[in-house]
Amino acid sequence: MNDIISLKTLLSASGETQAQQLTLFALLNLGIIESLANGLISATDALRVFYNGENCLFVRRQLREKTADEIMSRGVQLPDLFDVLPTEEAHREFQRELVTMRSLCLKLLENQQLVA
Repeated sequence: MNDIISLKTLLSASGETQAQQLTLFALLNLGIIESLANGLISATDALRVFYNGENCLFVRRQLREKTADEIMSRGVQLPDLFDVLPTEEAHREFQRELVTMRSLCLKLLENQQLVA
């Protein structure tokens, strides 16, 4: 995976409402989380491609949604798990983080259904 995914390009250029942007954001994250869980991309690649500074700033400044911001913050920290923890413990914590991120995405989708 070489191309950087720009949330600014994908979400603001689409002309969607904020609720629709948050729904797209959650669905995109679920795909990335699934790819991480299945080993299709590494935590380092996910950081470079999606959980990067530009996207984090976009979420914080444009989407202004606490749950979305938390998802991005957790994504940024995924590679650090492998730097600071022993391998076995890092893998367990990595899986726990993915479960938490998945749950946050589903919560975001549920909240957007209530708004719609």
